Amino acid sequence: MKSPITSLYELVKDRELRNRAYKDTISASQSVKIPAGFISCRKCSRRSLRSRWEENFYICPICGSYSPIGAYYRLKLILDPGSFHELDKDLCAGDPLDFPDYGEKIAAQEKKTGLKEAVVSCCGKIGGIDLTAVVLDSRFFMGSMSRAVGEKVTRAVEHADQKGQPLIIFSASGGARMQEGIYSLMQMAKTSAAIERFSEHGGFYISFLTHPTTGGVTASFATLGDITLAEPGALIGFAGPRVIEQTINAKLPKGFQRSEYLLEHGFLDRIVERREMREILLRLLELHRAEGAQGGEKA
Repeated sequence: MKSPITSLYELVKDRELRNRAYKDTISASQSVKIPAGFISCRKCSRRSLRSRWEENFYICPICGSYSPIGAYYRLKLILDPGSFHELDKDLCAGDPLDFPDYGEKIAAQEKKTGLKEAVVSCCGKIGGIDLTAVVLDSRFFMGSMSRAVGEKVTRAVEHADQKGQPLIIFSASGGARMQEGIYSLMQMAKTSAAIERFSEHGGFYISFLTHPTTGGVTASFATLGDITLAEPGALIGFAGPRVIEQTINAKLPKGFQRSEYLLEHGFLDRIVERREMREILLRLLELHRAEGAQGGEKA
């Protein structure tokens, strides 16, 4: 009988080969090269100058669809200049199961993204208000939750708790990282427990869901916020829509698991445009600070 790790390895390799074959087919049918200085929209396939994308916060200037952005860029958009201080910067991905090829893939992801893991945590200020922020980066292993990701999220929550700061977490994840097996799944319980302790101590947690937020991240800290926000058009759920349709053998409603559908059904508090992100977060932080001050006066 094959060991579970070997079987899982073969499953991963099979999926990679299938994805590679699919991408090769797409590339063959879309062999037109994109000129330098242009970006092609993933949704409408129209090209626009990179400068127009940058001016528009990496939202397609033509169709308005959102492109994923990196963790540091998102933090730059919301934090006061000069207030960023990174936490646990050197905490990086490991290979607890000695999974075949995993170490090489981590090295490739580090080289490609400049990140050591799929998450950046920091303390900083928005409008002069101190806070702790966590941003998952989907460019690194699709933002999947590894042992290191869970540890960094947990430490950030504990930092906010110790400092008495509000906590903001931006989620973007494909779920648990299968190359780390049970070590990855354990992070769901660990991060959820940290959020629970933070909440019991009166902490204020804003969860901001971006595309995509799925799997174990959705089933843990991403859906435990006091306030839950999301970007337009974000895919949010546990299993993907195709998996659900195959399981229940039925067609899902149009827009199912998209942020607009979830807002309509009470899962979200608000959908926030990227250009309004800092303004809305500042307003929420100010309201929370004012409420805290009133509570202190009554006491």
